[in-house]
Amino acid sequence: MNFINLFQGVGTLFVQEPKIAAARIVLIILGIILVYLGKKEILEPLIMIPMGFGMAAVNSGVLFLSASQIGTIFLDPMATNTHELMNILQIDWLQPVYTFMFSNGLIACLVFMGIGVISDVGSVLKYPFTGMMIAMFAELGTVATFPIARAVGFTYGEAAAISLIGGADGPMVLFASLVLAQDLFVPITIVAYLYLSLTYGGYPFLVRLMIPKDLRAIVIKSSRKRNSISSQEKLAFDIIACIVLCLLFPSASPLFLSFFLGNAIRESGITRYAKLLEDVFLYSATFLLGLTLGVLCEASTILNPKILPLLVLGMLALLLSGIGGIIGGYVVYLINGKNFNPVVGIAGVSCVPTTAKVAQMEVNRVTKFSFILEYAMSANICGIITSAIITGIYVTLVPLL
Repeated sequence: MNFINLFQGVGTLFVQEPKIAAARIVLIILGIILVYLGKKEILEPLIMIPMGFGMAAVNSGVLFLSASQIGTIFLDPMATNTHELMNILQIDWLQPVYTFMFSNGLIACLVFMGIGVISDVGSVLKYPFTGMMIAMFAELGTVATFPIARAVGFTYGEAAAISLIGGADGPMVLFASLVLAQDLFVPITIVAYLYLSLTYGGYPFLVRLMIPKDLRAIVIKSSRKRNSISSQEKLAFDIIACIVLCLLFPSASPLFLSFFLGNAIRESGITRYAKLLEDVFLYSATFLLGLTLGVLCEASTILNPKILPLLVLGMLALLLSGIGGIIGGYVVYLINGKNFNPVVGIAGVSCVPTTAKVAQMEVNRVTKFSFILEYAMSANICGIITSAIITGIYVTLVPLL
């Protein structure tokens, strides 16, 4: 028995193509970096720590599956033959999770239910014009990136899925890429979730670049006291919005149902269900999502020649959406007679509640007397709704092109 057969994780590095072996080493190092950045909370730890471990492990644990085949026993995302899939389900560790939760969008819906439970639509009902105005501007990346992606050679479906990265809403990207771009589903989803953590690290600099310090310090003065929104009103909004959006965009109805049902359970006071969705569904799905994404980061997958333009376009989409949201904040600032803090605009990018927290933290860096979180959450939740609408439009119309 020689060294290559005894320590196969190391041994396979010497029999694979040099570029594959080099990519494996790079991805192992990247996995370590993601775990470190997650621990430091520079990136989102809920996704990055399991993703980093999965990425490092899958590129370390490569073995000889047969005399002529090299691979892993984590999962096979490309298995489609029924007989082959049944065999793999008995062997590959994460294959049941991938096949029954990931590859059909179920895990995205579970995450959305959890997001619904932790979201308060009362802020939307208090400031509907402000929230929706900003959220529409914050879709700049999801709209503008589409023709650019087409121009560089992506198909209509691939361009639409890539463009949705600009919404900073991982479940939407996952769902849309499954429907529109199955061949690029893995890299698009990986890029989307990697970049979602960048909103926490990168958007503060965009806010400081585009909004002067004196405007970041604005304290919004309310001319009248707004009544609190009752649970009954919120519940009515949930069911009406769910029905209307499902009627208009049935192709995205699982996402609408998941979000509004989660929020309705919150407002109905069913504490056991709310605890189940938040503590079990949301965190279990998020953990499995991060781990599965990490395991999908095999060197052979990442070396797809479309990855580099995809990386650039994903970053462009998020940048444009951030810029669009801030422009929306300026528009509301002018409409309200300069009685509005334009920093709220960044919260229109629907990474709940990250971008809303970014907005409040950037204001707090300048002054402790301006509380904009309620306005930011209105824009944030409206951002979810507008991102779901754009997803529905793409999923409905792109197959017809």
